[in-house]
Amino acid sequence: MPKPVSTTPRRAAAPPATRPIRFFHRGAVVEVDGLAPTTTVLGWLREHARCVGTKEGCNEGDCGACTVVVGELAEHADAVGTASARATVVGGLSLRPVNACVRFLPTLDGKALLTVEDLKAIAGGALHPVQQALVECHGSQCGFCTPGFAMTMTATYERHAEAGTQPTRQQLADDLAGNLCRCTGYRPIVDAGQRMFELPPVRLDTATIVAALRTLAQEAPLAYAAHDPAFGALRRFDAPRTLEALAALRQARPEARLVAGATDVGLWTNKGLRDLGDILYVGDVDALKRIESAPGELVIGAGAPLEDAWAALAARVPELAEVWLRFAGPPVRHAGTLGGNVANGSPIGDGAPVLIALDAQIVLRQGQRERTLALADFYVDYMKNRLEAGEFVQALRVPLPRAGTLVRCWKIAKRYDCDISAVCAAFALELDDGVVRSLRLVYGGMAAIVKRAARAEAALVGRPWSEANVRAAMTALAEDFTPLTDMRASAAYRAKVARNLLLKLWHETRTEAGLAPARTTVWSVLPRAAAAA
Repeated sequence: MPKPVSTTPRRAAAPPATRPIRFFHRGAVVEVDGLAPTTTVLGWLREHARCVGTKEGCNEGDCGACTVVVGELAEHADAVGTASARATVVGGLSLRPVNACVRFLPTLDGKALLTVEDLKAIAGGALHPVQQALVECHGSQCGFCTPGFAMTMTATYERHAEAGTQPTRQQLADDLAGNLCRCTGYRPIVDAGQRMFELPPVRLDTATIVAALRTLAQEAPLAYAAHDPAFGALRRFDAPRTLEALAALRQARPEARLVAGATDVGLWTNKGLRDLGDILYVGDVDALKRIESAPGELVIGAGAPLEDAWAALAARVPELAEVWLRFAGPPVRHAGTLGGNVANGSPIGDGAPVLIALDAQIVLRQGQRERTLALADFYVDYMKNRLEAGEFVQALRVPLPRAGTLVRCWKIAKRYDCDISAVCAAFALELDDGVVRSLRLVYGGMAAIVKRAARAEAALVGRPWSEANVRAAMTALAEDFTPLTDMRASAAYRAKVARNLLLKLWHETRTEAGLAPARTTVWSVLPRAAAAA
């Protein structure tokens, strides 16, 4: 006889018991309680810890004056088997420069926070080689940006000292792309980046930090709650550590705000003064940070840092290296995630054009259910997507281009480094005896969503890859997009750039005497190495 089915509604599981935030700072574990969950690391440092060396510049993750270094046990911090060329792993500790102004304090739980105040202690009371080099090379003028430069350079110093290498001037310039200086100029700062390796070596004692973090790792996952005086309400911050726990919490509390690196959400509170409500943090879920190679594809966990995800993509598709280096600055790429960039759905985001051009799929999870969509079908309208209540992005499946596929991606922005795109175009082209067999033309910044140029593609697929046909497709772009004018570019400029980038694609890939990429950029006459010098 079957058992009767109960009609009594199931009671939701009680939320986990809350506890204070605990992390390693200034040689000891500190405990923080009672501050709003959206308190930033910068706010805590300056207003509560009284460590005022870290400066507030833009307060939106652009200038780098607030750069600090976050340390985490390497087994929890880095995408499996895909450490970035600029990821710093020393003695089991992963070090990443990040912007303190958009980093929420609870995200430090179980980690270590290093600031400019730590450098003297690391050097035993003397100036750290980074500081000494900046002094000797006159790398500081007003000094406001200097602490941020010093912390980025410290991560660079530790990485190269561990590997026994020294960076080139261009590598230093790339590392410092997220740090802006208004008065000194970059030559003496880059000089200091080379000089610091000529001074007597000083290394970070990671053993003490690692031991403290291993002790903190024994505690329960963070469940934190505090009164937010700005909104007069109690707000929770939960940081599950397993995919299953995240899925259960997300399904039970679909109204909670998902947060990864907060490189965008942080501005909602800093500049928009918005109430995020309760927060569900995904940055402690190791399973979401995995980057794995499968037959013919790359599977990127939604929580993998942008730096690691782009490094993995560029290693397999070298044509993406320049866009990787121009995707924000290193402090943003070390904090933000590719899954967050895609889920955010900004029409000027740099991740979606590349991924759609590669025909990527997005894996969504709701409880125990998984479903997969073509990323091109994920976006519905401006900042709207097909996520259902209680669902989140779990991974991105990126097919690797077949042999012979021609991939190009170009970013157009007012600044070369660390700027938001006016137009981002990503193309994937397959030719068969001079005829276009397949083609994906994807543009960001041209519409309310990132999308393919369907009419331009139709004007080319199945036809010879000729200038005449390409120019016909350029004309068809006007039917695909009606761009807007905003502070980054006018509608006319965007439309012209979109057309010219398609023509540039043809010039580089034409079947007869295609131009080398170096001949289609200004760097052929103004090398980056010379500019960095």
